[in-house]
Amino acid sequence: MDHLLDYIVLGVYFVVMIGAGYIGVRRAKSADDFLVAGRRLGIPRYTGTLSAVVLGGASTVGTVRLGYLYGISGMWLVFMLGAGIFLLGAGFSQVLARLRVYTVSEMMERRYNSGSRLISAIIMVAYDLMVAVSATIAIGTVFNVMFGLSQTWAIVLGVGVVVIYSVLGGMWSITLTDVIQFVIMTIGMFAIFLPWSISKAGGWSTMWDKVPHSYSSLTGIGVSTIWLYFLLFFFGIMVGQDIWQRVFTAKSVKVARWGGMLAGVYCVFYGICGALIGTALLVILPKLEIADNAFAEGARAVLPVGMAGLVLAAALAAIMSTASACMMASSTVLAQDIIGRFFLKSRDQRSTIWLNRVLIVIVGIATLVASLAIADVVGALTVAYDLLVAAVFVPVVGALFWKRSTTAGAVASMLVGALVMLVTMVWKGLYSNEAIYYSLIACAIVFVVVSLVTPKPSEAKMAEWAEASEGESQI
Repeated sequence: MDHLLDYIVLGVYFVVMIGAGYIGVRRAKSADDFLVAGRRLGIPRYTGTLSAVVLGGASTVGTVRLGYLYGISGMWLVFMLGAGIFLLGAGFSQVLARLRVYTVSEMMERRYNSGSRLISAIIMVAYDLMVAVSATIAIGTVFNVMFGLSQTWAIVLGVGVVVIYSVLGGMWSITLTDVIQFVIMTIGMFAIFLPWSISKAGGWSTMWDKVPHSYSSLTGIGVSTIWLYFLLFFFGIMVGQDIWQRVFTAKSVKVARWGGMLAGVYCVFYGICGALIGTALLVILPKLEIADNAFAEGARAVLPVGMAGLVLAAALAAIMSTASACMMASSTVLAQDIIGRFFLKSRDQRSTIWLNRVLIVIVGIATLVASLAIADVVGALTVAYDLLVAAVFVPVVGALFWKRSTTAGAVASMLVGALVMLVTMVWKGLYSNEAIYYSLIACAIVFVVVSLVTPKPSEAKMAEWAEASEGESQI
């Protein structure tokens, strides 16, 4: 009975999410509606949905954990995500908005060829699946600590709700839920959990007096770790399908640019908020055996019944928005770049929507199974971004900004980058820093060298690309 009010708050939250999914059904009349919300979002909704996508389980539960372990420097993971989104809005968004594609891999084929589309699609599906896994692991952790609910059943419940509202209305449903989740996240983290935690820790000055001196240092987590986060998350967030698919929902270049920059700034402050909460929780709960439980244990220790449910809803909002985005991204890539491109080329609007719905269910089941087999939230996210940056970042940036880049260079660099990453992980360990260092260097070298020694793209190909990427935006 102690948690009855918290259960009621969470129950209302889940009902609202599914209700938003039902509303989205009536708006999802075409493939554009289902996959990119009709490309009609203005700045408020675009900023909210983009922020909600970026800030998932690792950004919320994971950043509180890092704050608990390292203090204010625990912000760097989310800081790098925010900085990457800011640059994406300021620099890349104009080109992406003009292309009017659905996926990163579709862009790769326009600039290179169908082989580059297939290879990048396989990598992108693996990346988005792992990010979805990191989010759903966090769902299990929070429910297990707060209510003693089995992690397995918590993950099943979370994935089930995400799949239901995603299947119903596609991107329209996800956009509506993301905006609601953005509001809940903001209230729960900034207005409730942060001030209550610092107050419970004795106030701002007392909190800093009671934690190690290194907790007030911006480099307390280690310069090498900050550099690693820069390589993984600053670069990686700019080329992820889950993020690009949000960019494609903007109704204009102006919305994509300014909404992206606003979302980036919001994410930076969110990271600082999470790190400060973690720091306060070290004072309140100094002997936690499992740092991953800091968020949930802290909410239970700091907040009264009812308010704890709202903060838990905030965590679930962050987690589920990322999970839904990545499941949607994986299913879109599978439908558009693999099945639709190479097997079912002839489809009408209705069959396209239903193919994506079936694939969302399949991806949801795959996410559920993988989430039950993996335990580390930040680790799962790190592996996902290792793969994305190692294999895709360089050829994508080359496609957008280097006219001399070639198909052979793109394909060779993706294969070599992925191979070096996998070999290094086997050699040095799954979460080794060397994996991203070696693979990114190898990918860049192979991309440049092979592009320079192979024939440059034809004038016709480049003229077609220039018309698509440099002409006046159609949105």
